[in-house]
Amino acid sequence: MNARLMLSAATLVAMSLGSAYAAAGEKPAIERAAAEKIALARVPGGTIKEGELETEHGRLVWSFDIAQKSSRDVIEVQVDANTGEVVATETETPEDQAKEDAEDEDTDRK
Repeated sequence: MNARLMLSAATLVAMSLGSAYAAAGEKPAIERAAAEKIALARVPGGTIKEGELETEHGRLVWSFDIAQKSSRDVIEVQVDANTGEVVATETETPEDQAKEDAEDEDTDRK
């Protein structure tokens, strides 16, 4: 049963990444695992809650929400998917996160 669950999860991840690539129109030069390491270096002791490939301001980026044990805030770190450069770091409060989630739901409904 665990094998089925893992296969299902892997399939969903592959499908979502494939959609992200298609939406962005290009494949990243930097693999997700490498981008995660770069992002986590900016938030020592952090844990990635969520990550996705997206286009921000015309640039293909890996965007990660990183949680910290010492805070309810989340640090969003964006890593350029072609160069590996950190292009943005932003602290999001729980209120910011709730607002972003609501906006994402509205976008998904359209």
